[in-house]
Amino acid sequence: MPSDTNPYGGVFGGWLMGQMGLACGSFASRHSGGKAILVAADELRFPGAMAVGDELSVYVDLLKQGRTSLRLKAEAVARERDGDVEKIVAEGEFTFVALDQDNRPREIAAKEGCNG
Repeated sequence: MPSDTNPYGGVFGGWLMGQMGLACGSFASRHSGGKAILVAADELRFPGAMAVGDELSVYVDLLKQGRTSLRLKAEAVARERDGDVEKIVAEGEFTFVALDQDNRPREIAAKEGCNG
């Protein structure tokens, strides 16, 4: 939407980061079986430009699972509004910590196929 644009009319990088954080948060909560919060965002890159009206897809992969944390890789892919051309517009790594009901770090159950 136009409110999510930078002064040059392109999609604001902060909005892209927010969408990537939301996707990673959803993955982290499902994977850890409860509350998980973002504690770090690293290696953020914006290799392409997203235009207003493009469709955004965010793909999340588990890089590493620790005792209480998850390291995730997010890749944001834009598809032009009226076509099939896709390009990577942002990528980065996000670290989440699982929390218990008292907001203290909690152990994440090991799952098959996880790194770490």
